[in-house]
Amino acid sequence: MTEEAVPVITIDGPGGSGKGTIGARLANELGWEFLDSGALYRLVGLAASKHDVSLDNEEALEKIARELDAQFAVKRVGEEILHYTYLEDEDVGAELRTEAAGAAASKVAVLQKVRAALLQRQRDFRISPGLVCDGRDMGTTVFPDAELKIYLTASAEERAKRRAKQLKNKGLGANLAQILADIKARDERDMNRSASPLVPADDAVVVDTTEMGVIEVEERIRDLVKSRFNL
Repeated sequence: MTEEAVPVITIDGPGGSGKGTIGARLANELGWEFLDSGALYRLVGLAASKHDVSLDNEEALEKIARELDAQFAVKRVGEEILHYTYLEDEDVGAELRTEAAGAAASKVAVLQKVRAALLQRQRDFRISPGLVCDGRDMGTTVFPDAELKIYLTASAEERAKRRAKQLKNKGLGANLAQILADIKARDERDMNRSASPLVPADDAVVVDTTEMGVIEVEERIRDLVKSRFNL
């Protein structure tokens, strides 16, 4: 099967909309590859920090992005679907989900040279039998030919509550007011950047998850998948 023939499902949306959770669960259910594209930018930011590279040094960040040693894994543990992210063979999942990592990722993501370096890396995840990927420009830029494009969204207030709960569950500090301010600032940057701004693809199915639980969202996405792929 050629790369172009491998089916792709893209799940885009702002931070805290649930796309990572839903994407991982869907990939596990289908037995497909999984790509958390947002983590790639967080990984670049984290690698920059580990190697003392300034987030203003675009040339150095491009080199980090081009040579980034990153892997993803989705595993079922009991009733849970766990998503693991590795940087240079180290599990860095907890570090990546902090607000500091998210802010660094948003700054890195506006750099055109970094985006260009990571574009092919993302497309390399398109491996048989299929790929589920989540991010901000999967359906618009990275996989414009994807068979199914989904755009998850939710109010900034709801997304802030979810992020705070997620951080607390991981034993990390969570200031709701600051998280909300950070989310709004990140939305502003992501939606107005010149390179691949955060917008739904013209042919994406938009799902507002503000009033929906994970199971309800998952059922909605599953119905879309069944309809599109005749499963």
